[in-house]
Amino acid sequence: KRSTIYVSLEPCSHYGKTPPCADLIIEKQIPRIVIGCQDPFSEVAGRGIRKLRNAGREVTVGVLKEECKHLIRRFISFNTLHRPFITLKWAESADRFIDTVRTDGTPVILSSPLTSMLVHKKRAEADAIMVGRRTALLDNPSLTVRNWYGHNPIRIALDRALSLPNDLQIFDGETPTFIFTEQERPKKKNVTYINIDFSHNPLTQIMKELYQRKIQSLLVEGGSQLLQSFIDSALWDEIFIEKCPDRLYSGVKAPEISDKFSYSTEEHFGRQIWHYVHQD
Repeated sequence: KRSTIYVSLEPCSHYGKTPPCADLIIEKQIPRIVIGCQDPFSEVAGRGIRKLRNAGREVTVGVLKEECKHLIRRFISFNTLHRPFITLKWAESADRFIDTVRTDGTPVILSSPLTSMLVHKKRAEADAIMVGRRTALLDNPSLTVRNWYGHNPIRIALDRALSLPNDLQIFDGETPTFIFTEQERPKKKNVTYINIDFSHNPLTQIMKELYQRKIQSLLVEGGSQLLQSFIDSALWDEIFIEKCPDRLYSGVKAPEISDKFSYSTEEHFGRQIWHYVHQD
């Protein structure tokens, strides 16, 4: 009864999976509530604040607002844009290639063992991870968290004609996997086939499906064509680019970003990471 509760997000006033948070605060007779930012979700949007004030509580709103919005940026994007919070990530050589034209089927490794750990950390923080058909075929990635602690994200791949072989790691059944396709849906353990129309913008349809399935965050790891499609469609919230000092001289060019977007640089394990944040 003499305490103050500090929250990044406005306490909810509606019934969802749990009863309203505002009701619990009132029930426990907490007299003072400090709120970072108002809830963007239309079912709340100030109602929790009003409920607390109507109950005679002292409510302060907007303390460290931008910092709190950053903490809950995935939640905000999901509820305001009706799509997941989208992070694009790739590693590129000093001459801006992300891969070579392969003859032996061996992928080029541009990340160091330590920066690879950071990639797995980002995977653990995401609800889902996406690659294109070419990356799934050539790299045969598992798309799991092995070098960090945490849950495996839902794996997502595009396979319009269902041409990916069944022995790829994404079909091992160990982690839920979504395959977006135009073909009839076969049955595989822990694999969900989702039909979309590839003659129209597939990314728009994919975002709608992921929103309906309550996926709040998506990490896109490649390849270059898929990443460029997200950039060209303005479907991204942040981009992380690892700069490798080695040169490839030829191969698959890295995606291009407009000069209108500024970036900050971070140093991790001797590697420079460029970080873009999409702000309209």
